Amino acid sequence: MITTFKADWPVTSEVNALTTTRSGGVSVSPFGQLNVATHVGDLPAAVQENRRRLSQQLELPTEPNWLSQTHSNGMVRIGEQGLQDLPDADAAYTDVAGQVLVIMTADCLPVFLATKDGSELALVHAGWRGMVNGIIGRALKQFEAPADEICVWLGPAISQQAFEVGDDVRDLIIGRNAEHASAFQRYQMHWKADLYEIARQQLAGKVGFIGGGDHCTYTESKLFYSYRRDGTTGRMANLLWKS
Repeated sequence: MITTFKADWPVTSEVNALTTTRSGGVSVSPFGQLNVATHVGDLPAAVQENRRRLSQQLELPTEPNWLSQTHSNGMVRIGEQGLQDLPDADAAYTDVAGQVLVIMTADCLPVFLATKDGSELALVHAGWRGMVNGIIGRALKQFEAPADEICVWLGPAISQQAFEVGDDVRDLIIGRNAEHASAFQRYQMHWKADLYEIARQQLAGKVGFIGGGDHCTYTESKLFYSYRRDGTTGRMANLLWKS
């Protein structure tokens, strides 16, 4: 049985926002069990079956709009017909009920965005590279609703205590926004970076609600995939749609 973590936010119950765990699929180690990624070395038949189970058990209204994620700031808008190909992008927006947004993660931060009435939705794959290059801001610019109508949920990602980076990454991030210096803690010769805090700083004053950010994909190994922890591993699905 597939298990999920759902967003707890002040958005209509018609909006479904969730992250899968490792449970409920057919993939074997090191991808066990519910890997949804085709690019990590898992058996194609296993991934296909995992995706089929995802659609069936979650009762998705349409097939998810998968992306070819490249740690970029690429953004796609999804209309009535859904995606007809596999675009290189790391964020998606829709104002069409029934269109299912999806991104895959295994440490990077999934950022769910929705208006309170569910008329506009966006989902972002926010790694540090994407956030440096403004992917969260690009997603926000797609919305026509005023800021106080937009709600954000930060899904499971690697926590600060588990995410060690060098001077090069820190310098690049705070070079774009000096405020982000507060999202780093010195650790021996390196730094520990807080993706959740960087996202909150980029969202501050631009949305009406920010929640989530209380999991760690690295330490919660029974629940989540983590590229930083395991290297060769699977990916969780993060899904967002309005019924």
